[in-house]
Amino acid sequence: MVFIQNVWWLLVLIGIMIMIHELGHYWAARFFDVRVEAFSFGFGPRLFGFRKGETDFRFSAILFGGYVKMTGEQPGEETASDPRAFSSKPRWQRLIIAAAGPAMNIILAVGVLTGLFMFRFPRPANAHLPATIGYLRADSPAAKVGMQEGDRIVQIDDVENPVWEDVIMKEIASPGRQVSVTVERNGERRHYLVTPVLDDKTGVGSAGWDDEHPVQIGGLLAGMDAEKKGLKRGDILIAVDGKRVRSTARLHDIIRGSDGRPVEVVYKRDGKEYKTTVTPSYADQDGGRYMLGVQLERPVVFTALSFPDALRESIRQNVRMGSMIFKLLQGIIERRMSPKSLEGPIRIAQLSGEAAREGPLTFFLLMTNVSLNLAIFNLLPIPILDGGLILLLLVEMIMRRDLSLQFKETVFKLGMVFLMLVVVFVLYNDISKILPG
Repeated sequence: MVFIQNVWWLLVLIGIMIMIHELGHYWAARFFDVRVEAFSFGFGPRLFGFRKGETDFRFSAILFGGYVKMTGEQPGEETASDPRAFSSKPRWQRLIIAAAGPAMNIILAVGVLTGLFMFRFPRPANAHLPATIGYLRADSPAAKVGMQEGDRIVQIDDVENPVWEDVIMKEIASPGRQVSVTVERNGERRHYLVTPVLDDKTGVGSAGWDDEHPVQIGGLLAGMDAEKKGLKRGDILIAVDGKRVRSTARLHDIIRGSDGRPVEVVYKRDGKEYKTTVTPSYADQDGGRYMLGVQLERPVVFTALSFPDALRESIRQNVRMGSMIFKLLQGIIERRMSPKSLEGPIRIAQLSGEAAREGPLTFFLLMTNVSLNLAIFNLLPIPILDGGLILLLLVEMIMRRDLSLQFKETVFKLGMVFLMLVVVFVLYNDISKILPG
């Protein structure tokens, strides 16, 4: 049942992406009076559809993807005498038509996020606070150079007074590269050089730290001791087993090290502190571990932004996500980062189903992320993608002549082979993440 739901929500998500992307090409082509022969959801044999004017709007057998077929679009088509053919139009018009698809995906990402923020803008309660280390994994890069829990990061590379979002951006984009970090501890500033390592699971950089944040109970597991001892949703854990709890990761470490013996829990409720003793229970999940019996969540503040503020925040977040995508691609090309960080259709299906089950807000947030990723992917200078066509048109505009037909056909064939290899890789990558070991 979950599998069917995941596939359904993937088709919904991808269907919206395809429609928006291809509508960009279609509207731009119609604006410049280019004949559009087909507007297809999917590739391969036609399943069904309808004809409106000169365009066949159809669904094809392979639903993952889509295209707009314009007269004279493919190299080698005999359309020299057709003034409405794509190849007969000025290069600047063809460039706009090629760029219109990714542009529509960017507009969708900005527009959806703007609308969401006008309705409900979620922000972690500590998002605006200085970046403070709440957890250091033993033997992590940050711990090895002498950093400590409670250190406040006052500068990371060229970013002064960062929030934790800035720290994460630097961390995941810098595996194998030294990051300059200045912290403040007991009123004294200390400087460190931290080299994040490549996380084999995520394929991005990891310094082994986590931010200091309130550890709040979001739910209780039925029948476990935490529920029996009166802990409630909304309680904030202050200390466990005599150790201050600065982050979720620190709590997991403490409970793991308890070996099932009772631990003293200090928590805050309605501004007052309380104490109780809880006995962790052993569970088979994640290879077997002790659990306190609580589900954790980070306190989130929801506000509604005005249109200008929502638009500004949407653009800021999309620019941040876009720059992160480019840094990931750069890291993969430089072989500092693993292609495991790439997500394929199987993983996107899982994320789509999970997001839909969490609610419309989460699903729309995923939609903006996928839409932006699709825009950037299509703008890569790979033949057969929009970015490859844009690059060829720019080269021809600089040379002031057409490239040879043989060269174009060869380039597009190589682009098709490369794209198929990418598809095979991301499918293998998705499957390898699902299978155990």
